[in-house]
Amino acid sequence: MREPDSHLSQRASVAGAARRLRCFIVEDSAVIRQNLVAMLEDLLPVDVVGYAEDEKRALEWLDSAEGYCDLLLIDVFLKVGSGLPVLAAAQASGRAGKLVVLSNYATPDIRRRCAALGADRVFDKSSELDELIAFCAELGAGEQRS
Repeated sequence: MREPDSHLSQRASVAGAARRLRCFIVEDSAVIRQNLVAMLEDLLPVDVVGYAEDEKRALEWLDSAEGYCDLLLIDVFLKVGSGLPVLAAAQASGRAGKLVVLSNYATPDIRRRCAALGADRVFDKSSELDELIAFCAELGAGEQRS
């Protein structure tokens, strides 16, 4: 994962008055997940409330009593299972605010499939982290529109 540009980082970190967002992450790579948690919590008003490394655990979390979040970040390709059923289940349950896919495979086809399953946005892990940060900052500030 590349580091976000400094101008967006400064803009996002100024969002101190923004409401805190509850975020759940579906990501199988421990390194990417740790970097993502650090980036989100350091730059944005985000509290990562948990994570799942595979489809089964993500679906279990969505069905659990604590399975609500403002922001659900989902990787499509997991070591076990896929993020697409998680995306569909989150959309159907209504227990997640914004549904965001963060993938290394953000091809036009994947973007269309994710949109059809209810994703609010799809970001490429390798090239669109600045856009993800801006999206989350706007969401925290209450500026996001569906």
